[in-house]
Amino acid sequence: MSEPGATSSWSAWSSPGGDGLDNFVEILYEKKSHARLGGAVARVTLNKPDKMNTLTLATVDEMFRAFYDANHDPMVGVIIVAAKGKHFGAGGDVAWERWGLREAFYNRYPHNRLMRMSRKPVIAQVQGYCLAGHNHMAYCCDFTIAADNAVFGQAGARVSSPADGFFVPYLTKVVGAKKARELWMLCRKYPAAQALEMGLVNTVVPLDRLEAEVDQWCEEMLALSPGCLEVLKAAFDQEMDGYRESCITSAAMFPDWFDMPEGKEGGAAFMEKRTPEFWDIRRREAEARAQLLEDYEARQKR
Repeated sequence: MSEPGATSSWSAWSSPGGDGLDNFVEILYEKKSHARLGGAVARVTLNKPDKMNTLTLATVDEMFRAFYDANHDPMVGVIIVAAKGKHFGAGGDVAWERWGLREAFYNRYPHNRLMRMSRKPVIAQVQGYCLAGHNHMAYCCDFTIAADNAVFGQAGARVSSPADGFFVPYLTKVVGAKKARELWMLCRKYPAAQALEMGLVNTVVPLDRLEAEVDQWCEEMLALSPGCLEVLKAAFDQEMDGYRESCITSAAMFPDWFDMPEGKEGGAAFMEKRTPEFWDIRRREAEARAQLLEDYEARQKR
């Protein structure tokens, strides 16, 4: 019997092809099978390394098609989410988000919902930066395996990108309420060792062993009852079902967020590489409201 993770037991990665699975642009979609155990794994690889694998609606649409196929393939036991290049990813594409976020999050679905709805266990294979949308995608996976150069964190409040819905409070189940609020509300970055200590990842390995470690975890799961793993995943995921879906809270509190100066400022400052002027905006708005009130009261005295 070969040792867990032995590469000789695995076939080469290959594209399933056909039925809309052979024309991906934003991702790579592959499968490989295990000769001894008989099952297979599917891998969805974000494929925009020149843009730090930033996400757009096109990325999520392609991921949906790949996840749909993997979940309907009875021989697939595990799904891996990986990324090309030095970094797992840096969240949404800020240049795209001005209009894209409205469509993706108000009218469609966030990418982490793919992990939540997946019948098969999902492993995030993380190297380099894992920030913003990529970070909450990773912690919504069943397992997160990180290279020792991985760095995790959120960035929404830094770039005026509001976040609410199940994936925000779910982090309290992963790292605890205090750390979850710290991570989301302060936008700090956490190296792999610290992420492991707080429970954000399952294990940390040297970068050159990352794929081998993921293979080992997949091999362990393929040795178990796939049906039992599907039931267990669904049982764990049901704790998210009581949370609101994305953007219900932000839409109620700030229905015109993307047209408000504060809503535009973070992304603009990021693109222009300058410090955001959030409090200058608030001060000007407060002064404008005070002037309106003063004018109103003056009219009432006439």
